[in-house]
Amino acid sequence: MTPAAIIEPPAMMELHRVWKVYSVGPVKVPALSDVSFQVTKGEFVTLHGPSGAGKTTLLRLLYREEIPSEGEIQVLGLDLARARRGEVAALRRSIGVVFQDARLLPGRTVYENVAFVLRVLGTPRREITARVFEALRAVGLSARAQAYPAQLSQGEAQRAALARAIARKPLLLIADEPTGNLDEGMAAEVLDVIRDVWAGGTTVLVATHQKALARTLRRRTLTLQNGRLLKDEG
Repeated sequence: MTPAAIIEPPAMMELHRVWKVYSVGPVKVPALSDVSFQVTKGEFVTLHGPSGAGKTTLLRLLYREEIPSEGEIQVLGLDLARARRGEVAALRRSIGVVFQDARLLPGRTVYENVAFVLRVLGTPRREITARVFEALRAVGLSARAQAYPAQLSQGEAQRAALARAIARKPLLLIADEPTGNLDEGMAAEVLDVIRDVWAGGTTVLVATHQKALARTLRRRTLTLQNGRLLKDEG
């Protein structure tokens, strides 16, 4: 009897020999050098490296805030270097991004911060309230829906940023140093939420400079140093 063919999960992202070089006056400074890897659908991947290793540059390339100097990047099957504006907008609707500093709109409540993104994405008005509170329940912030960012602790602000990212029901969640400003207890809360999002089927990529955090996550870890991919473990 012929064994069944092994079907590989579809790639969520693929990078092939990617370089990103910045010009500082007459000097060319490589932020990323010859980086290649693939992430399949449903993976939880940690991107680890010290400050200045190239982590944020790599993430900016993945949601097409920048384009590579050389090499190819595909996310959800889209070639980012050749993508048209409409294709980039559609791609970003499938990606949730969480930044280290939360980046909440200061003059809007937690509810309004999450709802604002859904409105921008064209979510039908009748769906917005339900989607917002579903996301706030997931991060444990239902009771803080009418609070303003200045009234939140750092942990609450980061969880609100997570709610904003997951309310769109992304296929891919990218988190750039999501626990960098948090104490151990708050960091654990945020990581629990990210794990729950992953358990629901979302592909997750978390960037961190913290070795202890990378070990705690116990997932596949990509290690960057001086713009080069040194290790791919797990």
